[in-house]
Amino acid sequence: MRYRVWRLAVFLAASVPPLYWLYCAVFGLLGPDPGKALVDNLGLGALILLLITLAMTPLQQLSRWGGWIAVRRQLGLWCFSYVALHLCGYVLFIAGLRLELVLRDLTERPYIIVGALAFTGLLALAVTSNRFSIRRLGRKWKALHRLVYVILLLALLHMLWVVRADLGEWLAYALIGGALLLMRVSTVASGLQRVGALWRENPKKVEI
Repeated sequence: MRYRVWRLAVFLAASVPPLYWLYCAVFGLLGPDPGKALVDNLGLGALILLLITLAMTPLQQLSRWGGWIAVRRQLGLWCFSYVALHLCGYVLFIAGLRLELVLRDLTERPYIIVGALAFTGLLALAVTSNRFSIRRLGRKWKALHRLVYVILLLALLHMLWVVRADLGEWLAYALIGGALLLMRVSTVASGLQRVGALWRENPKKVEI
């Protein structure tokens, strides 16, 4: 397998934060409400991983290094794992395993509805992130996986409703997300490829 060390490094980097947050929760290092803090950290971690996943293609276009694309699926699956843990934490710590409360939130709280839609979209992408699905779906596979852009917008809207008063951090993530979406525009993507080609030919003459 190519990029074995790189893949392992990404795996370790993605697996450490949840274990660290769990350790902090067990030993009372997450404040007076460790359950909520754990849920919030997992949600934010999922958003960051989603942004990193979307950054792999522009990085590959700039550098032409295949390692970025090699870990893109792994990062996407880690993003889904964080969201799944985020959801489990909500059911356990926020809803207290009360099904009626979960169902009520799904019908009455907009940010829960938006979060549930984002999770459903990520579930569809995670289930089809394999060679069998690529062969079976054919051209439809790419169309399905373009849902990631909608999922990003849903995730940002979910976070906006959650933070409300503290918009500074949210705005930073929204700007990064907007820039990554802009890089998907064909003219911008072509520009990135040209800049990458020029930089590889003569790095000193190209200023980014």
